[in-house]
Amino acid sequence: MNTMNHRGYTARIDYDDRDGIFVGRVLGIDAIVGFHAESVDQLRCAFEEAVDDYLASCAKLGKAPEYAASGKLMLRVAPEVHRASLVAAQAAGQSLNQWAESVLGTAAAQTQMSTARKVTNKRRHALRELAT
Repeated sequence: MNTMNHRGYTARIDYDDRDGIFVGRVLGIDAIVGFHAESVDQLRCAFEEAVDDYLASCAKLGKAPEYAASGKLMLRVAPEVHRASLVAAQAAGQSLNQWAESVLGTAAAQTQMSTARKVTNKRRHALRELAT
């Protein structure tokens, strides 16, 4: 998955081969904030404009804008997973919250690095195709 970030918001980026455009949508909020463009530079501008317009619309309506994360997370997991997580946290000398934050942070970082590698590989492939 390709993403862009602006002012605390993250957007997923896809390429629409049929229309020959990049399409993006802001993730993690209920509001539908989408944008599109023909080039990556134009897409960056369109994304920033979409987020800025969303924030301005919220202010005009007197509505608090949504943010993707409040820092509070409730999970429902199997009792075995809960028990194993408690044991792992205790073994690490941490509270369950501290342990879960560390584990989730590591998983998120690995996902972001994997995504960055995929994007880099796609760009290399596209450049090779252009060169031939």
